[in-house]
Amino acid sequence: MPSNKSVSDAPITQFTDCHILRDHRLQREDLWVREGKILNPEKLFFDEKGFADVQIDCKGSILAPGFIDTQINGAYGFDFSSATDSVKLGVSTVARKLLSTGVTSFCPTLVTSPPSVYHQVIPQIEVQKGGPEGAGVLGLHLEGPFISREKKGAHPEQHLRTFAQRGFPDLLDTYGSLDNVAIITLAPELQRSGPVIQELVQRGIHVSLGHSVANLVQAETAVSHGATFITHLFNAMLPFHHRDPGIVGLLTSDRIPSGRRVFYGMIADGIHTNPAALRIAYRAHPRGLVLVSDGIAALGLPPGRHFLGQQEVVIQGLQAHLAGSAVIVRELRPRLHFPDGAGASAHARVWLCTIPGGEGYAGTCSPACLTATEPPQPRSGGEVTGNRRHSAAPRRRTPVHSRVQIEQVSEQLAARRLLAARQSERS
Repeated sequence: MPSNKSVSDAPITQFTDCHILRDHRLQREDLWVREGKILNPEKLFFDEKGFADVQIDCKGSILAPGFIDTQINGAYGFDFSSATDSVKLGVSTVARKLLSTGVTSFCPTLVTSPPSVYHQVIPQIEVQKGGPEGAGVLGLHLEGPFISREKKGAHPEQHLRTFAQRGFPDLLDTYGSLDNVAIITLAPELQRSGPVIQELVQRGIHVSLGHSVANLVQAETAVSHGATFITHLFNAMLPFHHRDPGIVGLLTSDRIPSGRRVFYGMIADGIHTNPAALRIAYRAHPRGLVLVSDGIAALGLPPGRHFLGQQEVVIQGLQAHLAGSAVIVRELRPRLHFPDGAGASAHARVWLCTIPGGEGYAGTCSPACLTATEPPQPRSGGEVTGNRRHSAAPRRRTPVHSRVQIEQVSEQLAARRLLAARQSERS
């Protein structure tokens, strides 16, 4: 039966037989969407007397808001740190192809580069909403060049910089512009980093700590100045030590300002981070975990030679190494991944992949920004498991009701109509 067009001419889509995360559980639900917004079935039936125009059978799959990748250096042959005139074309190409992986929003990430590259690339990448034509761009993630030489990883040492001379003006001279910048990764032990962090936060830019030899006190000081994120936890930082846990210690620090939470990205590919380390981090601070791909231009391409910023990368199998080096750049997988055995149930994986910190659901959604994956598999005790992915912004969404509740509402609506018809006959 068609929907009530007196309210809206837009069609109503009903997703049937799907698993949706609600009340900390994966529940079998139906989801109703119109004009990119999730509908409350009770209001749809009682107030509008509306029904679905289109039904999509999810066949028991998990239906979740689209994933967000806050650290991706490139993909499908395009490197975001390449200073060319076709940056916009490259970003739109990656945005379009990322939809097939379930990612509907991302932060194009630039690795350490010379100032000339920043000056040419940053103005060409703009924040934009996502849709059927491609994933949305949330803003740039500038990973470097204000990082530690000792923990530079795959970043070219000759382009590393500091704030030692003038502080924040040094940063502005390097980047040229901070328009459309969402995240900056820096090493908090660098001289004058405190005022720099404060200025960035005042400008609405998230500061992430990474590629650093900072001790715990330095990391806690950076958080007190406004830093709220850790770039690929465990990688390119001091290893955990019982006398000084370093940046890793922020996960359980008792000196985090009240009302503030530290989030941490992790590359859960089984190579950058052992599943045991992922399990430790998740159990220590489950509401802070944000999965990232840290993808490079070679993502989605066959083995061969590619580039990561200014450096050549060799792809062999599923691993990427700097040319002439044993430094592992990436373990190539075409999607964000939370490995089995990492200590999280299916509902927790969806929680981590779509809602950082578990604050709530996305407020709007459409068939283009929903992601479906394989049905969860039951195990002993009736708990379901599944393979899920990545993070989304903390927002709210209208409650979704189960099929049983929908059937009850339909019966109630039919009873009301019958009662109204009888009263009309009597009058």
